[in-house]
Amino acid sequence: MSLCLSGVNVTWGTAASDGYSDRDMAPPADQETEELTERILDAALEEFGSYGLRRTSVDNVARRAGLARATVYRRFGSKKDLMQAVAIREARRAMVQMVRAAESRPTIEERLVEGFVTGVNLARGNPLLARLVSAEPELILPYLTTDSRFVLTFARDFLAEQFRRSPDRPAVPAPDAAAEIMVRLAMSIYLAPQSCIPLETEDDLRAFARTYLVPLLHAAPAPGARPSGDAEAAVGG
Repeated sequence: MSLCLSGVNVTWGTAASDGYSDRDMAPPADQETEELTERILDAALEEFGSYGLRRTSVDNVARRAGLARATVYRRFGSKKDLMQAVAIREARRAMVQMVRAAESRPTIEERLVEGFVTGVNLARGNPLLARLVSAEPELILPYLTTDSRFVLTFARDFLAEQFRRSPDRPAVPAPDAAAEIMVRLAMSIYLAPQSCIPLETEDDLRAFARTYLVPLLHAAPAPGARPSGDAEAAVGG
């Protein structure tokens, strides 16, 4: 799958991390496998939405999908793998919508604003995310806060790649740092919506993005800052 806020193609999974790889992001090898995968993921999404993470089992997913338990395990080795695959697919879908909302805008600044507004609205309107945060916060919140490396890396790498591939000039001088700060702010807005800054409406979000996010596109790299790949390697090493 290829996407870009600028209209230039971007290939998913361009940066390696502990959370995902090119293999995870690549489409299945053939149509039959793809249809089977989608069937399993659809069932898992419904189970997670209806019963939560803790109460959902691979057996439940297989039953809802009308498949043998062994078939699900051949495609996804564990419940954790299945959860991650659902999360990746939902993130892909959200990013597609963000790109579509932003791609017609003529400048990188305007694309950023519209992509940000769409992303926050999608998070706020996601029923599965809302259910998990409300009913199983002890399971989901660590992935959005203290153990957010997967989510942060996934979103940051996607956004930074949009900045790198943008035809606008001058180029974004610190794409990784700008993307990470933006993702962190968006996560904070979702998790802690009460604020002295108006953030309720789309117009509020646009004003926020123009005031606080757009300047990040033009900020110089901080002393000692490294590209995201180097930072990940340092953490892992």
